[in-house]
Amino acid sequence: MTEIWVPATLIVIGLVGIVVPVLPGLLLVLGGVLLWAWEVSTPLSWWVFAASAVLYAAGVSLQYLVPGRRMRRAGVRTSTLALAVLLGVVGFFVIPVVGAAVGFVLGIYLVEHGRSRDARTAWNATKTALGAIFLSVGIELLAGLAITTTWVVGVLASR
Repeated sequence: MTEIWVPATLIVIGLVGIVVPVLPGLLLVLGGVLLWAWEVSTPLSWWVFAASAVLYAAGVSLQYLVPGRRMRRAGVRTSTLALAVLLGVVGFFVIPVVGAAVGFVLGIYLVEHGRSRDARTAWNATKTALGAIFLSVGIELLAGLAITTTWVVGVLASR
């Protein structure tokens, strides 16, 4: 029974870390499953970890591909995204907890406003960026919940 509590705690902290981007949430969720698989060390536990790793890879891939494609379709250029990511990194260090998101969105607005000289165009690009951030968090959260569900099923099946 004790081999469940530490991995479960890591998984819960990871899920919170997805919504409050201070911790590498999805990685902590996968780490919790890995710790459980290591402690239990049965073929089933390793299959659960392998399935979780596949869900992790799919979640990370979709987290970056889908929102990026949606932003490009809305007319936000790749160079704008690159500069916005740079401002997001700066924002991460300047404003604790939410700085990356604020820097990214501010970067989109500033670059698009500078390029188009039109506040409406810049604001539309910014709204698209906000939607992309929420979509990215949603995809990561769904991946984390899928990994958690896989782990719970594995724990119940191993009893």
